Amino acid sequence: SKREIKMRKLDSTKVRPLKSEQLLHIEDHDFALRPGFGGSPIPVGIDVQVESIDSISEVDMDFTMTLYLRHYWKDERLSFRSNKNKSMTFDGRLIKKIWVPDVFFVHSKRSFIHDTTVENIMLRVYPDGNVLFSLRITVSAMCFMDFSRFPLDTQNCSLELESYAYNEDDLMLYWKHGNKSLTTDEQISLSQFFIEEFSASSGLAFYSSTGWYNRLFINFALRRHIFFFVLQSYFPAMLMVMLSWVSFWIDRRAVPARVSLGITTVLTMSTIMTGVSASMPQVSYIKAVDVYLWISFLFVFLSVIEYAAVNYLTTIEERKQLKKRGKASGVYMDAVQAMAFDGCFHDTDVDMDLSGFSDPCEENETRTSETNISNVESTRLKRSLKGNVGRIILQNNHVIDTYSRIIFPSVYIVFNFLYWGLYI
Repeated sequence: SKREIKMRKLDSTKVRPLKSEQLLHIEDHDFALRPGFGGSPIPVGIDVQVESIDSISEVDMDFTMTLYLRHYWKDERLSFRSNKNKSMTFDGRLIKKIWVPDVFFVHSKRSFIHDTTVENIMLRVYPDGNVLFSLRITVSAMCFMDFSRFPLDTQNCSLELESYAYNEDDLMLYWKHGNKSLTTDEQISLSQFFIEEFSASSGLAFYSSTGWYNRLFINFALRRHIFFFVLQSYFPAMLMVMLSWVSFWIDRRAVPARVSLGITTVLTMSTIMTGVSASMPQVSYIKAVDVYLWISFLFVFLSVIEYAAVNYLTTIEERKQLKKRGKASGVYMDAVQAMAFDGCFHDTDVDMDLSGFSDPCEENETRTSETNISNVESTRLKRSLKGNVGRIILQNNHVIDTYSRIIFPSVYIVFNFLYWGLYI
């Protein structure tokens, strides 16, 4: 009757199926079950197009990738008649009403399907029941990195795909076109890495409670660009080591100059090492950059120790000379204490004519000599300081400084050859 027809129209709980759903016979089948349920496993082909690698994080040991993930399978329940044998394309609204493979990313931390301006989902159904299901996804997944050769390292990462519910008895996951199933955008580039290769592989994963599952791998190798670290770490470390060698050419009597230079280079090396460690994960093993920086730090530290040895042996030598000449004990102690307090080496054999040139160290020595050595006549070197500075420094050079000028650079050059030959 007309009244019953009117009541049916007013009943909002009953919604007429869409034309597409009627054509695909969606209401006639139970799509909670996979195609061919109870029979042989359904083959699901996969192909992937990598759009971009957005970031690589050494601290979190993960990478972020945006890709197009496409599934291929056949579901005869979706077959339909078509005079022109053309497929039908749908958006994401039909996905919740049919069966689709439950592929997930193993070791993923977070992932999402792009939804601007609508969900980036495409479903294409062919008359014979073949289905193409495509998604645009951004996924962040773990990458187990080895930093023992950092920053001269090459990292091998992989994105793994697997069915969550269906093991190999129900679903067979495979690469649709073999090795050609994985394609990449030619414009993919990273700031710190060079992408050496992309490859596709497959295998099996076993879970004790659910059995064996097919697993697909997207493998890629990343080689780190070294130039950034050469500018930021290696080159400054080399300069600090060479700067510490300047101390070997400074007069051994110039205590403030040599000590200040040594402390400055040590602190600068510590700053470089701290900066490198701050941007790296706190791993329990030694990295290649740690080897280089610590040995460079050792060279800088040894240059400070070298002058400590020179200063100590110079003091011992002065004491022996004063004892040998039969100096009075008071005079002897005053000379040693003067060196300790004013930072000057008081060599009674080398006395310079410094007329017109005031030196605080020489003035202190003169006052000490006038106070404590009134009966001793000091000998003076009858030469002008001008034009003879180089020879005076060589005459007052310690033998340790002479050897250090050769040994330190030679050993450091050998170390650099061994280091770069081993890690490159």
